[in-house]
Amino acid sequence: MSRARNPRRLTLVAASAALLTLAPIGVTAAHAQVTRVRQGSATDASRTAWSGPAYTMNGSGGIVTATMSRAVDAIRGGTGAIDVVVVAGSGSGTPECDVITPLTGVNSCTTLTLTAARDGNDSQVNTDIRNAEFVYFAGGDQCNYVAWKGTALEVSVESVVAKGGGVGGGSAGHHVNSDIVYDACTASATSATALANPYDRSLTFTTGMFRWPNYADTINDSHFVTRDRMGRTMAFVARAVKDGRTSGGRAWGVGVEEGASLYIDRNGLATLSGPSAYVVLGDHQPEVAVSGQPLTYTNFKIWKLTSGQTYDFANRPTCGYYLKSVRAGVPDGSLYSGTPVTDCSSTPPPSGGSAYAEVEPNDSRTAANVITALTYPATVTGDMKSSTDRDYFALTLASGQTLTAACAIPTAYDADLYLLSSNGSTLTRSVNDGAGTDESVTLTRTASGSATYYLDLEAYSGSGAADYSCTLTRS
Repeated sequence: MSRARNPRRLTLVAASAALLTLAPIGVTAAHAQVTRVRQGSATDASRTAWSGPAYTMNGSGGIVTATMSRAVDAIRGGTGAIDVVVVAGSGSGTPECDVITPLTGVNSCTTLTLTAARDGNDSQVNTDIRNAEFVYFAGGDQCNYVAWKGTALEVSVESVVAKGGGVGGGSAGHHVNSDIVYDACTASATSATALANPYDRSLTFTTGMFRWPNYADTINDSHFVTRDRMGRTMAFVARAVKDGRTSGGRAWGVGVEEGASLYIDRNGLATLSGPSAYVVLGDHQPEVAVSGQPLTYTNFKIWKLTSGQTYDFANRPTCGYYLKSVRAGVPDGSLYSGTPVTDCSSTPPPSGGSAYAEVEPNDSRTAANVITALTYPATVTGDMKSSTDRDYFALTLASGQTLTAACAIPTAYDADLYLLSSNGSTLTRSVNDGAGTDESVTLTRTASGSATYYLDLEAYSGSGAADYSCTLTRS
């Protein structure tokens, strides 16, 4: 919920006598920092195989019974019952389990309230999670949740998905389930603040916690329309692309409205229950994303979902979006609606351009990746897999055409950019110092006819799996 607190979690009640009033079958305390309330059966369900994974991504903290029931049914394959764990970072109530426990196919629901980072290594907490088939992260403060990165809890939750169970969350719990987490650990960002300066102190992110199958390169946002968060999600997406946080130079914001929930099945197909949800794609480098300056990013592709509509995260669509831009921090009007593109088969998308991810080995001109078929502006991505890596890309320029290549380099390494002639001579280069320092070159062909040129990106120091992303324009 991005730092805003859920009122039911404002008061901590640690006394066991108070907790006993919450659960009919008893309560145990793992240690002073953890409270545990179990409802339903005292004995875990036992089965050798489950039929998930399944996910619920909720725009506010409460359980949406339509998607929760669907996830429970998918995981149990229509028979038997599952155990559910609700993980919270504060509070003493059990509102999620109060709704979940009576659902068909639920054997038990256990609320675990963890109030310190070290609680992620609590033995009882991890036993409960590993024995469950669904883990739901409650609303609250996602900065508390990302503190569990690297603890046993992270691995335990991943084991639930791996055995065919599922995960979900609402508000802050929705945030923590995306590939890139807006963690709100310094302040809560507004759309106005984020667009005015995408590097404002309130825009902080955690990566490398959870990456669910079919859900890579995503950034979740909640309370989406009610709190007017489209602008800040645009800034989140632009930052993810600019900072090299994604695996292919593209990022998808997933904004879910209050009361809405996305159910995502084992094949990556998301179906919306409730008012609305939005998928916001940034598929090229931002034109301007600099600390202290307003954002400029043209042609975000936005899919709007209403109740019953679907979005395929495994095979992400190339049509059905509408376009919105931000220029000097000022977004287009009517961000939450637009005329969708419905046919991309006969004409290029209105934003133009295409993308290419490097294919190794491309370490010489003779092994260069051929990108002559790309439409412009184009995006080329890859990585410096070793400190001696060189990536070559072959393209053509006609007489009078000007090529500009602007490469965003991740902080894992320092790379230099060269533009070579067809015989390998260096025509221009960019060799700025420092890991994470961007490089760019520009060249106009003045000779008659067309010719082949090579972009050559070379590791100068360092290496890693983080992607560079080069935006190519030709005029």
